[in-house]
Amino acid sequence: MDSLTGTGASGGPAGPLAGLVVADFSRVLAGPYATMLLGDLGATVIKVEAPHGDDTRHWGPPWTADGDSTYFLSVNRNKRSVVLDLSRPEDHRRALRLVGRADVVVQNLRLASLQRLGLDYDAVRTDNPGLIYCSITGFGSAAGAALPGYDLVVQAVSGLMSLTGPDPATPTKTGIATADVLTGLHAALGILAALNARRDTGEGQLVEVNLMSSMLSGLVNFGGAYALTGDVAHGMGIRHPGICPYEPFETKDRLLVVAAANDRLFALLCERLGLDELVTDPRFRTNGDRVAHRDELGLLLGEVLRTRTADEWFTLLTDAGVPCGPINDVAQGMELGASLGLAPIVDVDGSAQVAHPVRLSATPATYRHAPPALGSDQEVLAWLDQETAP
Repeated sequence: MDSLTGTGASGGPAGPLAGLVVADFSRVLAGPYATMLLGDLGATVIKVEAPHGDDTRHWGPPWTADGDSTYFLSVNRNKRSVVLDLSRPEDHRRALRLVGRADVVVQNLRLASLQRLGLDYDAVRTDNPGLIYCSITGFGSAAGAALPGYDLVVQAVSGLMSLTGPDPATPTKTGIATADVLTGLHAALGILAALNARRDTGEGQLVEVNLMSSMLSGLVNFGGAYALTGDVAHGMGIRHPGICPYEPFETKDRLLVVAAANDRLFALLCERLGLDELVTDPRFRTNGDRVAHRDELGLLLGEVLRTRTADEWFTLLTDAGVPCGPINDVAQGMELGASLGLAPIVDVDGSAQVAHPVRLSATPATYRHAPPALGSDQEVLAWLDQETAP
């Protein structure tokens, strides 16, 4: 597989996962996001697509000037694409060879289909005992195995939408596919843990992740509050149920969020706003007091915050050490990231991509391949057509 692993853009090592072969049978978001992260870290990711391609190749707008789906392009760089029609004996043999030669398999297919094709974990583990096999489902492999997994549905049934709405009567989905993204992160984490275990044992294992468990885990303090006390939180908009002020305020031009999450930060906020008397006001002395009187406090803070623009307050308050920031759109967020030296957008063979979020000092992420055209990699097919791996 040496000819397919490649090197980084500068000719150096391809990353800490260089040499690992990932067979990616997943589609849409959770699986492709996980495998892209692995590919950024050097793994050779072979994306297996049906003849019609990953569903997201057809999702839009927005489209690029070349007519490509920006959705697909956002989660499929650093991959090689092959088209395999698993109903054809030749392509079925190729899929079996790929799984037999891979270090990692990632799939989100139905178990019945996998078993019929002999591609389920129990079927392939005998010939490839070191295989890390990651199965991504919507609701797990037990009673929820037959339920289709869609992010919108999981956000609804997990309780997330009840928390993100402005009030209990208005449940709202998050702007991004939160359940899918969390599941992709958990998949990558599970794969890396299993690879580390394989170093000691030589044995692979089954890694199972699902959207529902990922979302329930992602409820963090809200889920923990229910587990510990039975408390059920409800939507409060951008406000926080246990911290105040921790919410948006109107300014002269647009909304600004203020996160004065402890007494020291509240005192700094009051000092910069010229409201020092609020620090000793019995209604606002402690965070608990402020939560109990949040509406009164909001009126007092808002009166001053409306006298300047959000950007002016951002400068004044951050200089004083008060966490805050204007509510940006995506373009403004990217521009801020760039101004902070985070380099959020990178060029990958002419394709503008959002950078890998993890920075490694010795073995950084590399960007070797732009998102592939459907079935573009004949080199991989030639490798799969060889009776034995070179």
